[in-house]
Amino acid sequence: MEPKSKSGNFGASRMKRLAALRPDPYILALLGVVLLASFLPARGAAEAALGPASKAVVALLFFLHGAKLSRQAVVSGLTHWRLHLAVLAVSFILFPLLGLGITLLPATVLPGSLAMGMLFLCCLPSTVQSSIAFTALARGNVAAAVCAASASNLLGMLATPLLVGLLMHAQGSGPGLQAVSDILLQLLAPFIAGQLARPWIGGLLERHKPIVGLVDRGAILLVVYSAFSHAVNDGVWGRVSVPELAVTAILCLALLALVLWLTGRLGKALGFSVEDQIVLIFCGSKKSLVTGAPMAAILFAPALAGVMIVPLMIYHQMQMLACAWLARRYALRPEETPGQTAPIPPERRAN
Repeated sequence: MEPKSKSGNFGASRMKRLAALRPDPYILALLGVVLLASFLPARGAAEAALGPASKAVVALLFFLHGAKLSRQAVVSGLTHWRLHLAVLAVSFILFPLLGLGITLLPATVLPGSLAMGMLFLCCLPSTVQSSIAFTALARGNVAAAVCAASASNLLGMLATPLLVGLLMHAQGSGPGLQAVSDILLQLLAPFIAGQLARPWIGGLLERHKPIVGLVDRGAILLVVYSAFSHAVNDGVWGRVSVPELAVTAILCLALLALVLWLTGRLGKALGFSVEDQIVLIFCGSKKSLVTGAPMAAILFAPALAGVMIVPLMIYHQMQMLACAWLARRYALRPEETPGQTAPIPPERRAN
């Protein structure tokens, strides 16, 4: 009976590993929206109505983000300033430099629109929810992950459009300073309003987490459908071929592997504990689709925005699979002194 039990345990373990590699249902929904826009794009009055509708749901999205984010949770991690500076340096210095390197590839390898999409990807902030979730799964410093990921997103509202404008103008294209003010008006202002309203509506959002989650994800699906509808109407699939998409996927995989390796080495070189190394790896290597899709719709012309988020959608799925695998590996390490890993603050469990 004992060998059979071991075999059963091995089978269960193998099924868990396979389950971790399954595509995220939300990614499948995003792909479905892209296919829908490819075959049934919004046209005429529907296309005209999508613009204001997208702006409205994006404003609501960032209002809810502001209302959900606990200032107490952010302040609690500020003592780890060296760790947070390392995460920000990876997100807004290392990544953009790597993105600039990708733009040097000849157009025969990667067309200009996808190369700019890779550069846009590299200028985005980290994710919040998944960075914290994977840090918790890996038994890392969750309080520091909350602070690092939140700081990356807050700074990203200003840093991303500035970086995109600076680096893409250096390449002869890109949004101007007007785009920065648009970001501040359409994203940062609702976020601040949400923070101010948090004392009154924070509890309500906590009690209705499923509805908030549907609004959160539904807003991104609408933005992606709008962007791809504009792109399809402008003939995007006549300009982007299957081999070019394959090259983009290979570059995304190489970029992710390189950053995961570099953040791991950097954490050790800086003398961080294993728990803090986990924060640097998961918060530093991630790029936010939730922030990136709305920003692309604001920063770029409607016909171009759909192409610009293609690398981001590919990278997003790859980072989820890779980090799920890494988190499980870290979780299997031997237990250390109790109390080293901070619990998830109650106010962040909803996210």
